[in-house]
Amino acid sequence: QVQLVESGGGLVQAGGSLGLSCAASGLTFRRYAMGWFRQAPGKEREFVAAISSWSGGNTAYADSVKGRFTISRDNAKNTVSLQMKSLKPEDTAIYYCAADRSGAGTRSAREYDYWGQGTQVTVSS
Repeated sequence: QVQLVESGGGLVQAGGSLGLSCAASGLTFRRYAMGWFRQAPGKEREFVAAISSWSGGNTAYADSVKGRFTISRDNAKNTVSLQMKSLKPEDTAIYYCAADRSGAGTRSAREYDYWGQGTQVTVSS
């Protein structure tokens, strides 16, 4: 019954910006860390960003997106967002949100308990 639903994907030019959102239901959202991962065709799923469930919401970012992407959460609305700026063609992928019941928000995909179905982000050159 847990559902994570991503939205906001689309086509943008290199250098542009895009915001993604993930709506969660069926879980006590505030107790879960939330993460964003992405996967390009033929490549491994990779960590993008995470935000912990702790008060203050510690964040972590992949080196490839640090300074360009920002993760945030709204516990009142059961949502997590990913604001992406200065997009590059190599950012093209399906972006997935995930929930981690440990609350820590690790970089390892296998530590996450629930996953959305993904939203496509395409960055043209």
